[in-house]
Amino acid sequence: MILLDGKETSATIRAEIRQETDALKAQFGRKPGLAVVLVGEDPASQVYVRNKERACEDCGILSIPHRLETATQHELEGLIQELNRDVNVDGILVQLPLPKGLDSQKILDLIDPNKDVDGFHPVNVGKMSLGLPGFKPCTPAGVINLLKRYNLDPACKKAVVIGRSNIVGKPLAMMLSQAGPCANATVTLCHSRTADLKAECLEADFIFAAIGTPNFVTADMVKEGAVVVDVGINRTDEGLAGDCDFEALKDKVHAMTPVPGGVGPMTIAQLMVNTLEAFKLHVGA
Repeated sequence: MILLDGKETSATIRAEIRQETDALKAQFGRKPGLAVVLVGEDPASQVYVRNKERACEDCGILSIPHRLETATQHELEGLIQELNRDVNVDGILVQLPLPKGLDSQKILDLIDPNKDVDGFHPVNVGKMSLGLPGFKPCTPAGVINLLKRYNLDPACKKAVVIGRSNIVGKPLAMMLSQAGPCANATVTLCHSRTADLKAECLEADFIFAAIGTPNFVTADMVKEGAVVVDVGINRTDEGLAGDCDFEALKDKVHAMTPVPGGVGPMTIAQLMVNTLEAFKLHVGA
């Protein structure tokens, strides 16, 4: 089995970005800037933000944190508008979920699409659906990048995506089915109302699991030699677990991501890629 090592791959991507940001800083006189907005004290969100700040440091990207204990909808909208106007801010990331009482979609809709490095703005979602250039959500884009790095091309293959979230499942299905590198797959998007999920999975050459249920994908659901990408990160009494039963699958599949150390690091690496691209867009590089 080929272990799809997202940790190692993301380190390579970060080093590549650092070389480019150093050269761009020498040319344009400043680093790319990423503003990260965190509201509240959610422990998981705190960890994610710290990881993103460390990634910025590795990549030569200026991290511009905005940590707010509390905020009203009006205050948060005002901050986003201020960041949209700030010429030193190339990317804006609002850490989700926001505390209860705040309208996440209204906040995301306010972000300048050219600074939407999370790829959640309706303009960028629309561009993605049409196959036009624009920022793509970091997790599915990171998954595609990981496949590219391991020369695992889903073209002309059957791919099953389990999970229809706006953050992972839907965009990943769109990206896999489009024309282009590491795409051109025949995609089935499955979810909780799929009639016979096992039958769908057994036909798949590529399985992408993003449902948030530990060890949901078992060995009897996967055919010999399939490629399995596990997007899930679930906290259990035994520690972190993915959506796929890694131990049961490792001797059956051709390639698979571990949890942790698979898709997670690639998500952050893709955020750095998007921030660099936003900077280049703003300075005309």
